Amino acid sequence: MRVQGSKADIKGILFDMDGLLVNSERLYWKANIQAAKEANLGLSDDVYLSLVGSTNADMTAFYHRYFADDEQRDRFIKRTDELAWQWTDEGELKLQAGVQAALDTFAQLGLPMAIVSSNTEAVVEHNLWVTGIRNYFQFHLNSADVKKHQIKPKPAPDIYLLALAKLGLPAANVLAFEDSSTGLQAAVNAGVECVMIPDLLPASKKDEALALMVCPNFKKFLQKV
Repeated sequence: MRVQGSKADIKGILFDMDGLLVNSERLYWKANIQAAKEANLGLSDDVYLSLVGSTNADMTAFYHRYFADDEQRDRFIKRTDELAWQWTDEGELKLQAGVQAALDTFAQLGLPMAIVSSNTEAVVEHNLWVTGIRNYFQFHLNSADVKKHQIKPKPAPDIYLLALAKLGLPAANVLAFEDSSTGLQAAVNAGVECVMIPDLLPASKKDEALALMVCPNFKKFLQKV
């Protein structure tokens, strides 16, 4: 597959999941707000946007700043996850604009596809089956793989390098899609060209410089193929 601006023929595709393929970032944001209100944390709704695509260090700093202790933090995380899972089962989890068309296009072209996510294996599987797209992907890598292989999470390139090895393709022939600065940096650090499709947070000037292109959705990207 040839893509405008790409240096080589694309022979494989790697995707992030949350906020890119599905609207789960919005569900997590809503769940953060509700969990915090139930716990009477008294935080503004916008403060949770700092967790979108955050690194492990960013998340640790956030929890240290806003939570009295680990127990309060753990209750908040548990409740957030429960709500997001519940709303997913209730039908609130949706594919992002143009995702179905993009997956169908790539499948028709015979391109192998896989997911590189920072979420848990259980959530990745749950989201993919609920939205009906699990069988498009040869495999997915997630937080369990980071622990198993003792590699660094995004923005380090490690999970992308592992995915490239599993695909059996050189970085130059693979295209990545990410919605966050952290994910974009991980792909670029692995030598993979990356299309950024922002979700809750807009692309920064640095993102625009790093990305092959920034598109509002997959529909617009398909016009570049």
